Amino acid sequence: MKRTAALILLAALFGQNAYAFDPFLVRDIRIDGLTRIAPGTVFANLPIERGDRVDRDRSAQAIRALFKTGFFNDVELDREGDILVVKVTERPAISKITLTGNKDIKEEDLLKGLKEVGLAEGETYDRLALDRVTQELTRQYNNRGKYNVSIKPKITELDRNRVEITITIAEGKASKIRHITIVGNGKFDDSEIREDFESNTSNWLSWYSSDDQYSREKLSGDLERITSFYQDRGYVDFSVESTQVTISPDKREIFLTLNVREGDIYKLTEVKLTGDLVLDEATLKPMVRAKAGETYSRKKLEQTSEGISKMLSNIGYAFAEVTPVPQIDRENKTVGVTMLVNPGKRVYVRRITFIGNASTQDEVLRREMRQLEGAWFSQAALDRSKIRLQRLGFFKRVEIETPRIPGSEDLVDVNVKVEEQSAGAFQFGFGYSALEGLLTSVSVTERNFLGTGNSIGATVQNNSVYKRFDFNYLNPYLTDDGISSGFNVYYRELDQGQNNVANYTSDSAGGALSSSFPLTETTTLSTTVAIDKTKIDTFPGITPPSIVEYINSLGRKTFHSWRMQAGWAADTRNKYFAPTRGGFTRIAADISLPGSTQEYYKIYAQAARYFPITEGLTFLVSSDVGYGDGYGNSEILPFYENFYAGGVNSIRGFKDNTLGPCEIVNSNTDYCQPLGGSFRTVLTGEILFPTPFAKRGDDSTQFSAFLDVGNVFEDFDAFKVGDLRASAGLSFKWQAPVGPIKVNIARALRKKDGDRTETLQFAFGNAF
Repeated sequence: MKRTAALILLAALFGQNAYAFDPFLVRDIRIDGLTRIAPGTVFANLPIERGDRVDRDRSAQAIRALFKTGFFNDVELDREGDILVVKVTERPAISKITLTGNKDIKEEDLLKGLKEVGLAEGETYDRLALDRVTQELTRQYNNRGKYNVSIKPKITELDRNRVEITITIAEGKASKIRHITIVGNGKFDDSEIREDFESNTSNWLSWYSSDDQYSREKLSGDLERITSFYQDRGYVDFSVESTQVTISPDKREIFLTLNVREGDIYKLTEVKLTGDLVLDEATLKPMVRAKAGETYSRKKLEQTSEGISKMLSNIGYAFAEVTPVPQIDRENKTVGVTMLVNPGKRVYVRRITFIGNASTQDEVLRREMRQLEGAWFSQAALDRSKIRLQRLGFFKRVEIETPRIPGSEDLVDVNVKVEEQSAGAFQFGFGYSALEGLLTSVSVTERNFLGTGNSIGATVQNNSVYKRFDFNYLNPYLTDDGISSGFNVYYRELDQGQNNVANYTSDSAGGALSSSFPLTETTTLSTTVAIDKTKIDTFPGITPPSIVEYINSLGRKTFHSWRMQAGWAADTRNKYFAPTRGGFTRIAADISLPGSTQEYYKIYAQAARYFPITEGLTFLVSSDVGYGDGYGNSEILPFYENFYAGGVNSIRGFKDNTLGPCEIVNSNTDYCQPLGGSFRTVLTGEILFPTPFAKRGDDSTQFSAFLDVGNVFEDFDAFKVGDLRASAGLSFKWQAPVGPIKVNIARALRKKDGDRTETLQFAFGNAF
């Protein structure tokens, strides 16, 4: 209304010359003053055409119409004979918009908001629109608790009737919540009610959580939380009567007051199911969480609605609605609830589209989908598909949307949006030693080779005493059923002493063929056939006597082996890098077949389970047990097949491979060379929590506090609880752009003399 009045006034002021001529019949119309705007735009908005008769009223109407377009600063009508002359002065065009000082609101969001009100580069400049933008930005910052914000627009005139707009924002500091007062709560104290509040007064964690910064959105959420708090405990009539937000004179402190009315506790008399149930009532009844005779709980009713809706969505009713309808008896303080079920139409999936997989082929994603095109919609199938995609480890983020098809009530599309991350690693080492000469090491691994989902890796390491070549390949989908196949070949010349293992060298070469077969959605059976040859060289006076005696007793240094490996695994983890729920179990056996130089077997058992504690906290418990022994022509497990423990991936806080049996070779030193053992046991408890400063939903980092317990023993009979070692500390894992990084800060809690400990441990690789 104000703008309309202003336009009428402008038309009256600038259109005075329009009334200076007598009425006449328009033979032609001429437009003067246009530079950017096309004449057709003026003619389209001018309510006068050739042949029309122009008088005082028609000319005023024409001027108002042209002013309403917002393109002109001045409009004037004149006459040259029978020609109507429209003289206009165009408003300047916006050449550039510059924003400075904005940190709390992203520049792209601000520019988008400016464009919505007509302020964008190339558009016509409107001072009224700029004033509205200033007011709106001030309101948005106020909602974020920044009441000292200053918005100063500056207009710079340029040539060719253009302007540059510079908006300088001084955000200031957010006002801090000094005090939160709840008035009217007699059943619960303030601290209990505010336990789940997002808003809080300043505390020692506020520097990180910013919970003491006021915002209108956080307050609205907290009002909903306090309502849920009471209604989940039976207070049906609870309400927030009023809220007061008081600002200190310097606009730096906020005082919040919530006035509440608690009411009485209500009991639940019954929960009935009605409507189009689709399934029989006996099938749906287990989804009803609220029971007659219990205290009324809104949370349980919401869980009931979600459970029934989810059950129906798994059989195609994607948009089922289950609405609880309460019948409140205020005299007897009871509530009866009717769950009204409206399944809607059964829905099919028309098309599945993948978005964001620039490197990964569609087929790699499609084969993980459990929801099929043309099939009934199933929320369970979509949830399982998302977990399978997350577990590939190729994507930072996976989101699935199911938009309806316009004009159809029974069709949806499935849009799978992914954000890719590096699935490869490149490790390079280079150096020089006077003893060992030139040192080089290159390791390349790509788990998504050329976007096919296949894994390929190679390692080349070389110096005078350490040579290694490994090459491996795995196709996880040799068949459409998910049967995988791969191979590995290697050649190694290793100085075991460099790995904190007893001093001897081993030259080995071999290869293996492996396959895995899916048994169910979460379990697989794997098999491997391998052949290898190992040559051991010992050094009298340097190699532990027990190893020298073992070699001498056999009368040989070279060992041939035919091996068969078989394993069963169950994997229900929800993600590849930073899982928060589910578990992993693996049981495997590695057997050196009869006819091998040394006949032995090794058994492995690994298990991990993730228990969500809260939205951000997860408890992990894991175990790793290994046992080996000889059979046939071997009485014990060969020493070169022993288990080891300690290090960044084992019992943290102890140096790699140093735990367990050891042997002192030189009496002049107390250094005990690790020998390993045939029995290893490791147990870990870990609390995973959000990484400080990381964005919510960012799975590339994981921060945890851990407790490790375990050791390696000569054999099973040598196991003693008193010999177990323990450590505790903090661990940080980062799937960085340059590759995976792991850092541990650990302290040995239970150790013995001679144990080799270290506080800081890390491992890293460089991604390509």
